[in-house]
Amino acid sequence: MTGRTAHPKVEKLIVDRWSPRAFDGSEMPQEDLDVIFEAAGWAPSAYNVQPWTFLYARRGDANWDLLLSQLIDFNQSWAKDASVLVFVVSDSQMRSEKGNSDNHSHSFDAGAAWALAALQAQAMGYHTHGMTGIKFGEAEKALGIPDDHRLEAAFVIGKQAAKETLPDFLQEREIPSSRKPVAEIVKAGKFA
Repeated sequence: MTGRTAHPKVEKLIVDRWSPRAFDGSEMPQEDLDVIFEAAGWAPSAYNVQPWTFLYARRGDANWDLLLSQLIDFNQSWAKDASVLVFVVSDSQMRSEKGNSDNHSHSFDAGAAWALAALQAQAMGYHTHGMTGIKFGEAEKALGIPDDHRLEAAFVIGKQAAKETLPDFLQEREIPSSRKPVAEIVKAGKFA
């Protein structure tokens, strides 16, 4: 489907997942969105604290303009056609009856949750596109994110549209990207 090549044992769903910018603006059933979020919630996390929170808006709902306006202008220009916009927030604290302590892996764990959301969406016939083109510093205030939480990233979910719906300069980039070979991302033992 994507023209990508990987070891035959790599799950096809993983290889086929990619991040288009062309979305068709169709409505996503709430049940589908709930399934995607439930899948994200199955991500592993340190001490099972599940430090992620997903703030979302569905295209055209009462929260859409607020969330969309927290993206940089470039991302707004194409994300506006997605079905759902999601902001990923992580809790930097491990909370217990004994008190709070720093959660070293909160960002890592929230990333695992986002990855499972992306894969579940792909399995259901949707595409996602993650982004950090957010108005950091402003978005946290606008979205009411507490100081002991971190705005990690945003992503959109939707049905893919034809690349011709994008401006000319983005159409040539509307293809699945390649990946670095394993030899470039893995080291046995020490880093250097």
